[in-house]
Amino acid sequence: MVGLRKGRTCRKIERAYTRRSKYKKKSFIKAIPANKVVKYQMGDTKKTFPYIIELLPKVAIQIRHNAIESARQVVNRRLEITLKGNYLFQVRTYPHQVIREHKMLTGAQCDRLSPGMAHAFGKPIGLAAQLKKLQPLLSVSVDKENLEKAKTALDMARSRLPGSFYLVTREEK
Repeated sequence: MVGLRKGRTCRKIERAYTRRSKYKKKSFIKAIPANKVVKYQMGDTKKTFPYIIELLPKVAIQIRHNAIESARQVVNRRLEITLKGNYLFQVRTYPHQVIREHKMLTGAQCDRLSPGMAHAFGKPIGLAAQLKKLQPLLSVSVDKENLEKAKTALDMARSRLPGSFYLVTREEK
């Protein structure tokens, strides 16, 4: 069984036919895979914090849901260990875009087995979030003394995500 394709295959934003409708006849995609992002808010949700650190993409990019979930787990685990729940961590985007793949048979005598490009719409294989330039993907709210610990936690998420990101710190009013 072949695993998941590399993230660079679907990181470019393209407008696709991903229409879902409550009327089956009007839907382009009939079955959509389950979202792998489990939680969108973690930490202390009742407390307000003075500083917010955000992870922003440098260019418009499309990120798959399993990459977002992987980054979320790394950041949340690090924040939980170092800050002991004294933070608010949010995943700021929701993966709406359906990623499709047209699987082709390759090898000897594949011309008799594969339908080729006759009906090449593709089957849904996952979900992705489309981010514009400077749209936040992850954000952490902390106190002033925990600012550096939160920055290192968000820095660990960069290696899990396709594309290039940078951190922005701002003070909440």
